Amino acid sequence: MSTEGGTKAIIAALLANTGIAITKFIAFLLTGSSSMLAESVHSVADSGNQGLLLLGGKRSKRKATPEHPFGFGRERYVYAFIVSIVLFSVGGLFALYEAWHKWADPHGLEGKWWWVPIVVLLVAIGMEGMSFRTAVKESNHTRGEQSWPKFIRSAKAPELPVILLEDFAALLGLIFALFGVGLTLLTGNGKWDAVGTAAIGFLLVAVAITLAVEMKSLLIGESAGLDVIHKIRDALESDTTDAVTRVIHMRTLHLGPEELLVAAKLGVGRREHGDEISSAINDAEQRARAAVPGLTLVLYLEPDIDRGSAEPAPWERAEAP
Repeated sequence: MSTEGGTKAIIAALLANTGIAITKFIAFLLTGSSSMLAESVHSVADSGNQGLLLLGGKRSKRKATPEHPFGFGRERYVYAFIVSIVLFSVGGLFALYEAWHKWADPHGLEGKWWWVPIVVLLVAIGMEGMSFRTAVKESNHTRGEQSWPKFIRSAKAPELPVILLEDFAALLGLIFALFGVGLTLLTGNGKWDAVGTAAIGFLLVAVAITLAVEMKSLLIGESAGLDVIHKIRDALESDTTDAVTRVIHMRTLHLGPEELLVAAKLGVGRREHGDEISSAINDAEQRARAAVPGLTLVLYLEPDIDRGSAEPAPWERAEAP
């Protein structure tokens, strides 16, 4: 679960959006197109968002302190949540305001540079397409057989889902802008430009809300995926000495994308001595860590006499996908 793929996708998106934002602003200044202005602000917001993701990744690597004994891994979730707020306010709401303003005072594209937005939008679609392709390629390393919606909902690392949704929204937004600008040029009616701008605004608001919901869930605290839970449970129970009879119950909580808190009560036999139980617990810890090498486990294991009660929670008994 390395962050390398997420960082690569962030940098690719940052470079693409910075260049696109500059060209879009130039096109807006030459033509006065509201769709181009909305897309310019959208690209600026996306560039700022990628900067926030990089900052969150850097700050999350700080060492644990007495005040934060489990470290700062969740800072990546905090900054990803801020990204959703920026996308909603700076991107979505601004575009809707600009659409309302243009609808109230429609006008065609101004000056002799009417062709510039078309060229800029086509170039931007190509650049965003390359950025989106990078995000898809890096996501496929960890997505496995999951569908894209399920991957976005279940991913514990926030960077790739955020970049995927941002790049997807950027591509659709460019198509909406091309639609609005193209019909404005064909008909001379500036209201088409307003329609394209409004479509961009609603799209960004929808993506921002989706991101906010997912990041809120991660901030509150999510358990490990069922496949990880089953691997850890199987590892804890695979004691060849039979000192550990079973996992009575277990709870997991992500402290960060690659850090997992595991608290479990292990059933032990009645006749084990204290040193035998201690050795069995230490061995169980080693097996659990070996079962999920991509995760850093913070383990709290409690031995107890196995009386055959305290069945696993329903979500722990479910089959892994």
